[in-house]
Amino acid sequence: MHRPLRLTVDRSAIQANWRWLADRAQVPAGAAVKADGYGVGARQTTEALIEAGCRDFFVSSWAEAEALGPLSSGISLVVLHGVGADDVSAALASPARPCLNSVEQVARWKEVAVDRPCDVMIDTGMNRLGLRPTEIGSLEGLAIDTLHSHLACADEDNAMNSMQLERFSAVTAVVPARRRAMSNSAGICLGRDYSFDLVRPGLALYGGVPRSEAEGHIRQVARVEAQVVQRRTIPAGESCGYGATFIAHEDTEAAILNIGYADGYLRGFSSHGSAFLGEYALPVLGRVSMDLIAVGCSAAPDLKEGDWVEIDYDLPTASRQSGLSQYELLTVLGSRFERRWV
Repeated sequence: MHRPLRLTVDRSAIQANWRWLADRAQVPAGAAVKADGYGVGARQTTEALIEAGCRDFFVSSWAEAEALGPLSSGISLVVLHGVGADDVSAALASPARPCLNSVEQVARWKEVAVDRPCDVMIDTGMNRLGLRPTEIGSLEGLAIDTLHSHLACADEDNAMNSMQLERFSAVTAVVPARRRAMSNSAGICLGRDYSFDLVRPGLALYGGVPRSEAEGHIRQVARVEAQVVQRRTIPAGESCGYGATFIAHEDTEAAILNIGYADGYLRGFSSHGSAFLGEYALPVLGRVSMDLIAVGCSAAPDLKEGDWVEIDYDLPTASRQSGLSQYELLTVLGSRFERRWV
């Protein structure tokens, strides 16, 4: 069945981004492939990164681990949300390791699989997941593969970064583990002190630029294209789209594109987003609707029904246009795209 939306994923760009992150960290780099590989495809991303040399992967839930399918020998998979009361049977049947996040999860794992390796998350101040440093006594007797923490403000120059680093260093000095890991994509940019033994990049693998240090090094991974449904002229003085937020000051050529907020092209792009046809920039006119947007195409006289237009989806640029985070822009991409890997 023909689909009027295409999401093209550059396999070599993901691999190049992973290599740069590993070089920057100066330690082995894993890969977060949760949320279906940040929306581009977890299985394909994993296969591409295994080929590049990655050996450690991270998902959120046991359902995501199962959906990823079997991995080859020597590949490590970690479920970041740990083992809840309803997860025990899935965890015991899976080769993946849980990352234990609470005293309750630690007790549960000791009861069912104390001899199996696990990971542990230490909360050093984010107050999301993890054991507080005052709770680390409960870890005695576990076979901890990797001891983790997570930075709350790594994308900013914030005093909390060094505070969390100090807290985690203090815990790693007294809790035995094979490896230690703290940094996501932004944390990698903070420097070698934050790398420890392993890093867990996510956003930057997929084309996001988490900090200025990564600018010029991270390649765009996902390209979004939509087909023209109709070309029309908006007469001077008339409006276009819901709410009549765009008024044509003169006769304006517009192309109606087969994409909208149901596809993850959200309303933050209303009157702010853009598309491209070769060298021509096509501004979004008025509001994004569920299935359609209008773009000005006076500069592209030959654009017609059935032609393909590339949406400006360079993540840093699209984030500035829409006010959405780069993470949101990736993970909201909908199911109506034909996904192609090149």
